[in-house]
Amino acid sequence: MDWLTSLLELVMHLDVHLLALSQQYGIWIYAILFLIIFGETGLVVLPFLPGDSLLFVAGALAAAGALDITYLIPLLMLAAFLGDNCNYWIGREVGGRMVKHGSSRLIKREHLDKTHAFYKKHGGKTILFARFLPIIRTFAPFVAGIARMDYRIFLMFSALGGLFWINIFALGGYFLGNIPFIKQNLTLLVLGIIVITLVPAMLEFIRQRLKKS
Repeated sequence: MDWLTSLLELVMHLDVHLLALSQQYGIWIYAILFLIIFGETGLVVLPFLPGDSLLFVAGALAAAGALDITYLIPLLMLAAFLGDNCNYWIGREVGGRMVKHGSSRLIKREHLDKTHAFYKKHGGKTILFARFLPIIRTFAPFVAGIARMDYRIFLMFSALGGLFWINIFALGGYFLGNIPFIKQNLTLLVLGIIVITLVPAMLEFIRQRLKKS
């Protein structure tokens, strides 16, 4: 469980680690942030990356002069958009084949049919709001691809979701992160962001468990 301890330590002191990376790698810090956001939204095996808190802390560091907000926001919006679309096509090509050939125990044909109907009716809203839900935002485009959601609709809501998500958290950090009280309690704020964004998923999990009972 050493990796879990390391991950928790990284998340709890994200500002310290991100500042150290910016000092060590200079302009390459933008590439590192790009890859993290791309990985969380584009690779279904990386749902644990701290997207929301990372954006807030990056915005706070930009306000302190460690990063340039005019480069940061467009670059991360591009990373989120490309990640979403990569995940969609992985789901559509790889996930779809797994279902077709019956090689997946986790994805059943009947579940896929229900998911396809759901995305046809609510797909746009799902992609948009999933941006603000950790873990779910990693799986939403993948499932949308498996369900063969209309790609034009997916593109539109993926772009909107990335626009709102990146700007809300990064600009939130930029304008609020250097307020003395917030700056002195940034670790608690990062923890609060994580807890708040996980609440909807936790409530839905509890609701489903009670429903089954």
